[in-house]
Amino acid sequence: MARSPPGPLPRFQPSLGTGHFFMHLGAGRSREGGSVASEGPAVVKRCLPLQPQKAEPLQRKRIHIEGIVQGVGFRPFVLQTAERLGVCGWVLNDSRGVLIEAAGEAKALEGFLHILRDEAPPLSSISSFSVEEIAPVGDAGFVIRPSEGESEKKAQISPDTWVCPDCLGELFDPSDRRYRYPFINCTNCGPRYTIVTAVPYDRPHTTMAPFAMCSDCGAEYNDPASRRFHAQPIACPACGPKLALHDGSGPLLAGADPLAEAVSLLRQGKIGAIKGLGGYHLAVDAANDEAVRELRRRKARDEKPFALMVPSLAGLAPLVVADDLEQRLLAGVERPIVLLRKKPESALSPQVAPNNRYFGVMLPYTPLHYLLMEHFGALVMTSGNLSDEPIAFEDKEARNRLSGIADFHLGHDRDIHTRTDDSIARVMAGKALLLRRSRGYVPRGVLLPESQPTVLAVGAELKNTVCLTQDDRAFLSQHIGDLKNSEVCASFEKTIDHLKGIFGLNPTIVAHDLHPDSHGTRYAESLSGVTRVAVQHHHAHLASCMAENGAGGEVIGVIFDGLGYGADGHIWGGEFLVGGYSRYRRAGHFAYIPMPGGDAATREPFRMALSFLIRAFGEELPPLPLVTALPEKELRLYRKMIERGINAPLTSSCGRLFDAVAALSGLRQRVSYEGQAALELEMAIGEEREEGSYPFALEEEAGMLIFEPAPLIRALVGELLQGEAVSRVSARFHNTLARMVLEVCLRLQKETGLDRVALSGGVFQNRYLTERVLSLLSGAGFGVLTHSLVPPNDGGLALGQAVVAGSSTG
Repeated sequence: MARSPPGPLPRFQPSLGTGHFFMHLGAGRSREGGSVASEGPAVVKRCLPLQPQKAEPLQRKRIHIEGIVQGVGFRPFVLQTAERLGVCGWVLNDSRGVLIEAAGEAKALEGFLHILRDEAPPLSSISSFSVEEIAPVGDAGFVIRPSEGESEKKAQISPDTWVCPDCLGELFDPSDRRYRYPFINCTNCGPRYTIVTAVPYDRPHTTMAPFAMCSDCGAEYNDPASRRFHAQPIACPACGPKLALHDGSGPLLAGADPLAEAVSLLRQGKIGAIKGLGGYHLAVDAANDEAVRELRRRKARDEKPFALMVPSLAGLAPLVVADDLEQRLLAGVERPIVLLRKKPESALSPQVAPNNRYFGVMLPYTPLHYLLMEHFGALVMTSGNLSDEPIAFEDKEARNRLSGIADFHLGHDRDIHTRTDDSIARVMAGKALLLRRSRGYVPRGVLLPESQPTVLAVGAELKNTVCLTQDDRAFLSQHIGDLKNSEVCASFEKTIDHLKGIFGLNPTIVAHDLHPDSHGTRYAESLSGVTRVAVQHHHAHLASCMAENGAGGEVIGVIFDGLGYGADGHIWGGEFLVGGYSRYRRAGHFAYIPMPGGDAATREPFRMALSFLIRAFGEELPPLPLVTALPEKELRLYRKMIERGINAPLTSSCGRLFDAVAALSGLRQRVSYEGQAALELEMAIGEEREEGSYPFALEEEAGMLIFEPAPLIRALVGELLQGEAVSRVSARFHNTLARMVLEVCLRLQKETGLDRVALSGGVFQNRYLTERVLSLLSGAGFGVLTHSLVPPNDGGLALGQAVVAGSSTG
């Protein structure tokens, strides 16, 4: 059997589709794509008879194609290609992908195979293409056979996608029977992963199963010439889902047009819960300052930015600056939230994204969104939840959980099977970077450097995702959330069960974090009959970056984040590693600093500032406002905690250094969400180019390089006391860290001979620091591996855990 995988495409390749931009961002290093509409169940399709030409011996081939080939119009594409070329045979869905038997003359079959490989539907993604010569049999034409299920499931489910231009045209065409129908879709667009209940991907295995097709939809579904041929979510006003409007406490509001009434309520400044593809959004008019403030109060979200939805690319102009790549990312089929620089003259409420130079913006991606956005320049569209809770996605649950927040609920009767948040991305160093990988990208596979045993990796405590591997593919789940909430923990277990079910996998190797008390570790320990592999947090970050980039061997890892349980029992976070998948060694780190109050220090950055000040200045602390504002008794208490190690665990965290500098600079003494202090420190950097930096020390200790921050802190504090602008102080601080990274990597290169560096960890969401580090390392001749398809933060950790475990047990 000849295996002929498709040639790789570059990551984040912006492509021009049928009149619209879309961004391929997800199937690792193989042909990337999203998900189109679906195909069909056990229905045999018409075929055209083969027209005989000259009498030549016929050949017959069995073709097995794996990847995202179900739910993307692949079988209709195969049928139409066969008819065009005069090829006989059949095609069907099985639980591995698509199986084809094709017979014809050699030239026709050669052309058939070429087209299948190179001209597949735009949102398909082929990961395996196998061809086998078999004995000819008599065929009268080409048919689509009923789907087959097998014990082994390898079919990849498509992500959810936006509304294609053809459907949009019909949505706003008064002569079309689906005019203004909020659930319009076809084989090129619409819901997929969020409605799938099992494989093969046929209508009975989706939440569309309760909706019996009318005769008109049935005719389209069964017509190979139709754009809706075997589209599983096919629907129309006569037979499909319908909108419903409820008031905030739950009762149905009958009589009025639900959409028109919802628009009217939003215009009045009311807060609406709007049902999307993967859950509910909370929506308000983004220009109504009072409404946005009220949403913050009810949602208990003091300062964390809200996401915005704008009607079109043209609607960006009054609000943000967006370059060509940012616009392509924004308008891709995946429709992520994209971080875009604010325009100062924006008329939106300052409460949308306080203390931030960026708005998180997305375009409409469901027909309902397009109909809503006809009436607004921008709507806040934030996750339908209270802070720290998972997004609400079931109708009854949403009405209960959001009753104290939403004034009304605009929903419908098509169930969501899998809860899925919006994805978040930004452009950094000239390429797109996912900060949260969820709707639109999940469950596309990431191509691994090589095949490995099947592994379940349970991810991190914060920004949790889980990962399943199968051969040379890794399937990361959607964003699940922080596992400190019981509902998130329940969602975590449900997601694992769902992924295992749709991929037909029962892994006997389970990877988890090294921390003995993490939820993932406890979950792994609750499983019987499995091999458990504990993976150190920062080793997993290193492996995640390597795996995404298809890197083998060993590299230098620069892993900067907030907190991760270290192999020595301390809290790591500013790490220099040397290693690969199967092993690593800690070659350097930030000097250990006490965290007075433990977790409280992550919520109150002034505590870390005091810790760094005491390290740098000893008894005589400089008269910075954060020092002079503290009562003497309180200051003595913190000093005692720090000096005696009382409830003050040691950390090497880079994130805590950012917190300290933000507090020293007067930007943030307490935070209301994770990473707020570091974000505001980055936002404080001015527009002018700043090349200055501060001194730092690198010391050797037990064979490791130790970054000593005391010289930096003393110089930085000296400038603050002299009245230097915080914008310059912040830029110089960032520049210092970039210079320090270069110096450490040069020393490790001299020691090891390695010339590749992997950058990972949540700190590398910081655009200024990442681009500075990348520039310095590249200029020094290093090959630099960065994230793109997989978040650098803990949302990508499960991928690293999976490949480390697969390597150690393979």
